[in-house]
Amino acid sequence: MSADVWLPIPPDEIEGLPQGPAYLFWNGEADFPADPADCAFYVVPYMKPAAVGLRPLPAMSSLQVVQTLSAGTDNVEPGLKHLRPGVQLCNARGVHDASTAELALALILASLRGIPDFVRAQDQGRWAGGFRPALADKNVLVVGYGAIGEAIEDRLVPFEVARVARVARSERTTARGPVHPLAELPALLPEADVVVLSTPLTESTRGLVDGDFLARMKDGALLVNVARGPVVDTEALLGELESGRITAALDVVDPEPLPPGHPLWHAPGVLISPHVGGPTSAFLPRAKRLLVDQLGRFVNRQPLRHVIRTTGTTDM
Repeated sequence: MSADVWLPIPPDEIEGLPQGPAYLFWNGEADFPADPADCAFYVVPYMKPAAVGLRPLPAMSSLQVVQTLSAGTDNVEPGLKHLRPGVQLCNARGVHDASTAELALALILASLRGIPDFVRAQDQGRWAGGFRPALADKNVLVVGYGAIGEAIEDRLVPFEVARVARVARSERTTARGPVHPLAELPALLPEADVVVLSTPLTESTRGLVDGDFLARMKDGALLVNVARGPVVDTEALLGELESGRITAALDVVDPEPLPPGHPLWHAPGVLISPHVGGPTSAFLPRAKRLLVDQLGRFVNRQPLRHVIRTTGTTDM
């Protein structure tokens, strides 16, 4: 087939790309590598501002596929309205599972065991012992039980947690147990010692963690967000943190990046990492495997994986 494919990774660094398309490197630079109208398969630059990835979309009149290298697609969905019907939007399911789950576990352990306090004490040359909570015997609630949520549970099990409860958009049963629908969250929250957010950002999850959600969490519970910042109402969270009733570990925040002087920086009981769940050494090998597989399917006219939506359909 004759078509342009825009890649944010140099094509000569990706082994196994199928023959046929013209592979062009573009990672958000000011100049496009070719006429956007000739692009059939667009891989959105990773870890760039949303406006960068959206910029060529209005001119991509021949586009058939938009492939993100992120698990979420909220950064490109505003640009779908510029595209003709039938364009498939695919996410990077599987690329970030390991690294995001690792970070979720690291945030849980660091928060419970007081690692930030130890670092501060070390900076001061101060020996700061004491009694800390363990992850063992805790009840954990995972809100958003897709591939990343499953990977988080994989890593929780060896730590002898008492229970993992799972919540997703739709109810289902897995080998490990039931996945509860969002409607059952109010009943599950008071039982959880640790609540992990790994849900995509959608209209139904934006502001999901509001004042009512937080009020239902038990005293002393830990909220961990490796999803998206706007899933949490920042003002409501600040109120709970400042009261000392709960603690939080946040890889994502709203607004993001968090500006200097924002009260969340200095709220008691909060650990903040700068949205680093995905960008690790695990990213490139998995991203390349995904692209080779997806482009092989595209060239051979086989169904693509991880299709989130198609332009022009009723789910838009």
